[in-house]
Amino acid sequence: MSTSTTTGAPTAPPPPSGPSASPAAPAPGSGSGSAPGRRFVARAAAATAVLTAAGSFFGLVRDQTIAHLFGAGSETDAFLVSWTVPEFASTILIEDAMALVLVPAFSLALSRRAAVRGTGEGGTGASLPENPENPENPADPVRALLAATLPRLLLALACAAAAVALLAPLLVGALAPGLADPGLAVDCTRLTAVTVLGFGTAGYFSAALRAHRSFVPPAAIYCAYNIAVIAVVLGLHARWGVRAAALGVAAGSLAMVLVQLPAFWRRLPLRTAETRRARRGARAVRAPRAAALVGWGVVAPVAVFALSRQSQVLVERFLASGLPPGAISHLNYAQKIAQLPMTFSLLLCTVTFPLVARAMADGRTERARRRVERDLVLAATVVLLGAAYVIAYAPQIVQLLFERGAFGAADTAATASVMRVYATGLLGHCLAGALVRPFFATARPVWYPAAAMAAGLLLTVAAGALAAPHWGVHGIAAANAAGITTTALLLLRGLRTRVLPVRVRTVAAGLVRLVLAAAAATAAGLAAAPLLPSPLPTAVAGALVVPAAFTAAALAVRAPEVPQLLTAVTRRFRHAR
Repeated sequence: MSTSTTTGAPTAPPPPSGPSASPAAPAPGSGSGSAPGRRFVARAAAATAVLTAAGSFFGLVRDQTIAHLFGAGSETDAFLVSWTVPEFASTILIEDAMALVLVPAFSLALSRRAAVRGTGEGGTGASLPENPENPENPADPVRALLAATLPRLLLALACAAAAVALLAPLLVGALAPGLADPGLAVDCTRLTAVTVLGFGTAGYFSAALRAHRSFVPPAAIYCAYNIAVIAVVLGLHARWGVRAAALGVAAGSLAMVLVQLPAFWRRLPLRTAETRRARRGARAVRAPRAAALVGWGVVAPVAVFALSRQSQVLVERFLASGLPPGAISHLNYAQKIAQLPMTFSLLLCTVTFPLVARAMADGRTERARRRVERDLVLAATVVLLGAAYVIAYAPQIVQLLFERGAFGAADTAATASVMRVYATGLLGHCLAGALVRPFFATARPVWYPAAAMAAGLLLTVAAGALAAPHWGVHGIAAANAAGITTTALLLLRGLRTRVLPVRVRTVAAGLVRLVLAAAAATAAGLAAAPLLPSPLPTAVAGALVVPAAFTAAALAVRAPEVPQLLTAVTRRFRHAR
């Protein structure tokens, strides 16, 4: 399976309103550097949450549409094998590798730009005077980085997309050797190969915009993506069958680029004359400096980590291809729903990652440590609350979302049971996603996360191969949970010794208390679920029962952050009245 506040509010003048606005520079001597205030982080997180929720909603509509039209059989299995390409591309080129490389790179370039200017501001798109022949008048580091990376990236992505389309038969044979209709999967894979170019470009735009503290356009990409998929599927399914879904995925990847292009152009305008000067400057005296920010020594550890993490999906599809038809589909639908709590839990880390990277680029290690520790606790709170709800009300959730058309009651039961197993690994997925960010926020290559992820993947492969023949899809899901949880524990231990002096025992103790609260909330939900007859009122009641039980249990065991969050919500409610 593939996001609190900061200290040091700016003192002069107040930043423009809106989460995509760049905070103003602090007054000289304030010591706050470029750290934005609490209100900026809150606005950015809120805007990201709203757009992510909208994207998740449209994602559910997309999955409902596919399930309604094609069910959970051999045809859907063939499409889902082809969907491995965009899933892989999304994780590597948007969520993991691209962001983990480029956000720190642009943050460091912005820090160098601010140092040259002698101010704490680094979020605008203005350029410095450029004169490659005069080293005393340096080129803008941000524009030099853009000129050195974007053209090469686009060329590499286009070649990779062409290679995937050409090698589609070999990919399908390797991913799912027991597939009932490999020819259909090959056709779909050739269509989804376009996502390599689309997702890669969208990921580059997202990383650059987030480093410039512009969060709204990157958060809107999944709305654009899912709406495009739905439109193409509804328009062409009668003529193209499930191939329409593959074409929709390709169209959606291009919609991701278009929705960010205006903001990217405003922040980093690709003016021809300035781009040529930036390229000449990079070639003349600053090419090594720009290349060092995204060189192979930096990219390789991130790429290996991202590939290892996403390979869990490959392992699942490979093992499930030998099970009865529909196994891959049940795993897919269960994973899509179970991952929603993890997605929302990482929203805050998505917003604060550029802030952590900038703090580390500025040498403010203590600020970065406090930010990371609080993010871990807050993210774990959200994901454990969501996991408790998913485990307690899995059948009702699946029935409400998918049981219609070709998706029957048997599919609901199978998907719900797998979803409960997946949910046991949500904390591991959340912590792995949150913990890896500070590792790659440094300017030096760090191979430890790749090694930790490789260890978790090895456990997933071994446990899945042993469990699948006996427990089917449930054994595969349990192996996934065990592998990613192992990775998260290794990352938590390694973070203190290699990157930031986080208080591991304090964080671990807080996580244990939150797990106890989640267990109590799950038990309360399971006890209350049979009391109502139909799925809708049951699910709605569960949305009240589980949070109430979680809050009461968290207060009883003194879980971190929960009392403060409850106090803040209560104060905000009283103020609103």
